[in-house]
Amino acid sequence: MSQLQWNREFALEQTAGDEELLEELLALFKDASAGDLEKLRRAVGDRDAPAVVEAAHSLKGASASLGFEAIRSLAQEMEMDARQDSIECAASRLEEMAALLAEVEKL
Repeated sequence: MSQLQWNREFALEQTAGDEELLEELLALFKDASAGDLEKLRRAVGDRDAPAVVEAAHSLKGASASLGFEAIRSLAQEMEMDARQDSIECAASRLEEMAALLAEVEKL
């Protein structure tokens, strides 16, 4: 799980120490991130940089709020590249994002 770089303590702070709420937020993140990953895959396939920006931005914000640093960082890189009208970062690192999100599914 070291690849994920999850700051669980930070995530728990966001819920004021409420473990049950954290579990609910994780479930919501898992659902939303699956959709964002699908949007990212579609955007890369369509070579649609604005759609990459949208999906990566969504992943960045959601992962930041839960302390998933590796996902946040990668999503930020994808978003910044796509804002330059490029999908290269997203295309070349899509499977890395998928692997990170798969690690979250195991939590």
